[in-house]
Amino acid sequence: MQVTLQLPDQIAQDLGAEGDIPRGILEATALEGYRDGRLSRGQVTEILGLSFSDTEAFLKRHHAPLHYAPVDLEADRATLDRILAAK
Repeated sequence: MQVTLQLPDQIAQDLGAEGDIPRGILEATALEGYRDGRLSRGQVTEILGLSFSDTEAFLKRHHAPLHYAPVDLEADRATLDRILAAK
């Protein structure tokens, strides 16, 4: 999807001083989507074209909490138990 925004010239100049406006808007959208649970970490990776570790660093840099519930911990423990039992 392609999105077009209209910004007042002065605001565009002010934002342009901070870097690439389209990239900044894309990052802000991905970050907000992740924070409110509409996007997964994998989707943020895809949208921003980052590696796994770069996405983790991006989310950490922006203080985005890890979406990791107690049920995820239990699933990870069960997986680890299966791996250790197979050795």
